[in-house]
Formats: sequence, C-alpha cells, structure tokens
Amino acid sequence: MRFCHAVKSFAALALALAAAAPAAQSWPAKPIHIVSPFSAGSTVDLHARLLAGPLGEALGQTVVVENKSGAGGAIGLDFVAKAPPDGYTIGVGTTGPMTINPYLIGSTVPYDPNKDFAAIGQYGIGPNVIVINADVPARTLPELIALAKAKPGTISYASSSGIGSTAHLAGELLGSASGINIVHIPYKGNAEAITALLAGQVQMAISGLPPMIAHIQSGKLRALAVTGPARMKQLPDVPTVTELGMKDIDVSAWYGFVAPAGTPPETVAKLHDAIAKVIARPDIQQRFLATGTESYVTTPKQFADLIKSDGTRWAAVIKKANVKAQ
Repeated sequence: MRFCHAVKSFAALALALAAAAPAAQSWPAKPIHIVSPFSAGSTVDLHARLLAGPLGEALGQTVVVENKSGAGGAIGLDFVAKAPPDGYTIGVGTTGPMTINPYLIGSTVPYDPNKDFAAIGQYGIGPNVIVINADVPARTLPELIALAKAKPGTISYASSSGIGSTAHLAGELLGSASGINIVHIPYKGNAEAITALLAGQVQMAISGLPPMIAHIQSGKLRALAVTGPARMKQLPDVPTVTELGMKDIDVSAWYGFVAPAGTPPETVAKLHDAIAKVIARPDIQQRFLATGTESYVTTPKQFADLIKSDGTRWAAVIKKANVKAQ
C-alpha cells in the first residue's frame, strides 16, 4: 500500500510539474498592469500611457495603466511590492520614491527599494535645468555663484516638487559644492514656481525642461546649466554642470520599471526586452522629448545597481542637509 501511495504521489507531482512548465512558458497569458505611482497628467503617467500600447503589441497582451498616487509615489510602489510576483503587475520607479523618500529623516516609506523589487530596467532620464530670471545680472553659472558669494543669502531658488525632490537636493548640492548660501523655496507645482520666478520673487529655479522652455525661448528666463550627463537636444548651447567643473551636482530624474521581488528572471528578461524594443522606436523617442525625457535603457542589473548607489548618495546629502520627511 505504501508503495502504491508513493507511486501515486510521484505521478501527481510529475503531472503538476508538467502542467507548470507550459504555464511558465506561455507568459503573458493575461493583461499586464502598469502602476503609475503619480497622478494622471504627471510625467510618469504620460510615460506609462505612451508605452502601454506599444508594449502590448510587443508582448501580445493588453497592457493597462492604473494610477495609484499619493505619499510621493510610495502608495503605488508599495502596491507593486506587495503584488504577486508573476509579471502581471509592474510599476514605474523613479528617483524620488526609490532613492530619496526612503532616506528622508523620519521617513515611513513601507518598502525597501533594494529588497522588495525586481529591477526590470531604466528606460529614461530627465535632467533638470538651472534657470534664472533674465533680470539677474549673471549670464553663466560661475557668474551666478560669484554673485551669491558677494551677497550671501540673497539668491533664492524655487522647486516645483517640494522638499526632498531632485530639484531641492540639486540646490543643496550646488550650495555645498560651490560654498554658497542659497535659499530653497518649495512650491506646490510648476505654475506657482514659474509665476514666482517670472515675477522676481525668487531668482532661480531648478526644474525639468518642459514648463520652462517657452520662457527660455522668449528670453524671460535664462538657462545656465543642465544637471545631467549630457547637453539636452532642446538646449544644445547650454552646458552641463560637469562641463563647468561641477560634476558633484550632476542630478537627473530617472525612470524605470520594477516588478515585485521574486518575479521569475525569465519574465523580467521578457519585459526588459519588450521595453527596450519599444524605447528604440524613433517616434517614441520624439514623444519622450516632449516630456523632457531622453530615452536611456539599461539592463536589470544596471538598474538595480543605480537604485542602490543613488540611495547611498542621497542618504548622505539628506543627512548633511537635515532634510526631513513632510
């Protein structure tokens, strides 16, 4: 009897394994959900909706975008972290909720960015631009720094994403690297920040390009530098901070896809390959530029390494500047 029972158990196990193999190979067998951890109309949301259709075509399945915004992106990413690790729920991970918010003093982010996700790959980069009101008597970043040194505390800068944003911390890095005292003024959105800058209520802003470019082109604002690894195609005459000898403030928002930890590597690889294929399309790249984003694809390992190294970097900046969670 025991022998018969063992044979039956073995047969049942073999059948289960045989059934599981085709199931794993057939991924995806149902719609895939992209979680946008920011509200409709945000850059991240625009990316997700721009990519959903082409990704669906590449994967042979419907791709649906869901907005789960709040807590600086933490609500949406926590949902992803706790989803089944089967490749059917992925999220857009970006600099703030992945490498800044978790390290703010007093942070209560409910996930570990290095342990609770499987990195799929980075797909884009969004440099910030340092801009000043055209009435400020400085035409270059070194001239602005000299002005700030001559008149300490008289230069203030706006950020449209508030305390702990890449714009805020880029300003902290600028002040630390150049030995100047500049005052951060956080605003609730681009409209408020731009209005204050144009009115001269603040002298400088560190911002993504789209809300600023029309005012730069009109001459009302002056772009001094790009806080990214390369010059922007829309601003070919504006140098990077690295070109100006200030590589320590090379600060860009980056964007990538993450899945729950434990997602099968072969599923992650399929997702990565489909994303890379879509991002390589010239029409997608052009539409990305309209959002101030340049395409930039990395491997899952490279993206995981970036999440870890950026977290270490921002943790040090946050500690030095004593930046607290709101």
